[in-house]
Amino acid sequence: MGKDVIIALDFDSRAATLAFLDRFGEDKPFVKIGMELYYAEGPAIVREIKERGHKIFLDLKLHDIPNTVKKAMQVLSGLGVDMLNLHAAGTKAMMEAALEGAVRPGGARSLVIAVTQLTSTSQERMEEELLIEKPLDQVVLHYAQCAAQAGLAGVVCSPLEAGKVHAACGAGFLTVTPGVRFAGGDVGDQVRVTTPAKAKELGSDYIVVGRPITQAEDPVAAYRRCVAEFVG
Repeated sequence: MGKDVIIALDFDSRAATLAFLDRFGEDKPFVKIGMELYYAEGPAIVREIKERGHKIFLDLKLHDIPNTVKKAMQVLSGLGVDMLNLHAAGTKAMMEAALEGAVRPGGARSLVIAVTQLTSTSQERMEEELLIEKPLDQVVLHYAQCAAQAGLAGVVCSPLEAGKVHAACGAGFLTVTPGVRFAGGDVGDQVRVTTPAKAKELGSDYIVVGRPITQAEDPVAAYRRCVAEFVG
């Protein structure tokens, strides 16, 4: 599977989202629909964007008891999205149940990936607030290995951890990496960040880019710059 740039559609309405996508003309970038847009517009916006020809990563980070996550995955997978995610902290039993739920009639299945640690999490926060005292890299790798053992397609992690995840889980285990900014750009609320070119060097399979594209003066140019730097 080739590398790709996923645009995070961090909008709070259908109108703003479609106006943004209209700027791309015939281009159909891979997009991420997260909590903000999904909670504002519901499954209808997912169907509409899919009908427009976009690949979709539905980023709702499920985390609940296994049976509940399985049933939720059955509903979400039915939207025809390409990628779904959950929190690896929900345990292997939950991840295995999610995979079962993600199978659509006919046997097709969305890619299911797991969040290891959010890119806003630092070692200090993890220790003081989550009471996890292991080194952050070690925690991410352990969560990734649990996801691989559960049969998931990959994980969401920082680009800084992508190479280590591949080394631990195999080259075919996907690394989907937010926390990407252009050199000299504002890092916002994320603490583990890098550039598109560096993410490529570190082994990311997909990079998820939001504000550097969506808030750019020329989003299409920013997207193309990102693709040029990451995909080549």
